[in-house]
This record gives sequence, structure tokens and C-alpha cells, in this order.
Amino acid sequence: MSETLPANNDQHLRVIEDLYAGHHGWLYNTLKKKLGNAMDAADLAQDTFTRILASQVTAIDQPRAYLSCVAKGILINWYQRKALERAYLEALAHLPAQEVPSPELRFLVLETLHEIDAMLDTLPAPVKRAFLLSQIGGLKYDGIAQQLNVSLITVKRYMKQAFVQCLMLVE
Repeated sequence: MSETLPANNDQHLRVIEDLYAGHHGWLYNTLKKKLGNAMDAADLAQDTFTRILASQVTAIDQPRAYLSCVAKGILINWYQRKALERAYLEALAHLPAQEVPSPELRFLVLETLHEIDAMLDTLPAPVKRAFLLSQIGGLKYDGIAQQLNVSLITVKRYMKQAFVQCLMLVE
């Protein structure tokens, strides 16, 4: 793929239109075979082209390789999102009926979980692990320090970094 800044928006749109016209069917069929579901394949194909449309690409030497690469990232995010949703719904299944949240609240919680998951993916691995050990594992900072084999000061620094990221979600 050749990627350059567009001389103008028209050039960018022509490249995307040609890409869509020439390869949408191929991408859709590829995703449909992978997922076994036409609706999800259509959504992910559309998401792929939407992401490319938002990019500044003006020339693509190998369109199918480029599409495959972009679609793979979207597909990985989609699988992670589905796994998170399954885990949440499984946790809800263990609640007494009177404690199960309304569909609206479930939707809001899932959206928040997706945002937190995306935020956590931006953190370095040890920071993410420290945060999860604290917030989900319930460990105190000294226990996290032992688990990660780092100093207490390092754990405090990790947690500060994670909490700053969380605050950025709220803003």
C-alpha cells in the first residue's frame, strides 16, 4: 500500500469509491465465511470501509491485502467486544431475578465496560495488570507489588497512571 497525503478530497474519495466498488463483495464474503453470519459480516465490512474513509490514504497498491489488514484489526476488536459481552451476561445470569438490571442499564453498563476495556488497552501491560489486580482481584498495593515483583512505589505509580486514564474517560 502506498499512503500519501491527499492532494485534495476528491482524489481520496475516488480511491475509496474504487476500492469499495471493486472489493466490497470479496471482503463481505471473506468475513461471512469467517464469522458464519451474514449480518455481522456486513457490519464489519462496512466498518472496514468507514475506517478507510476516515484515513488519508490516496493510493493502494494491494487492495485486498490492505482490506484484510484493516478488517483484521476490526475483527479482533469485535471478538474482544463479544467476549466482554458474554462475560457480563454470564455474570448477570448468576444474579437473583430482582437484582438483574433493566435492558437500558445493561446497555449502559456494556458501553462503559467497552470504554474501560479500550482504555486499559492503551496502558502498558504491567500498569494494566496492576489495575486489574487491584480493581477486580481486590488485592492491596503490597500484594500487587509481590505479585508483579516490583516495589510498592512502582505499584503506586502504575495505579496513578491507570486512574489518570480512567479520569480521561469521564471528561
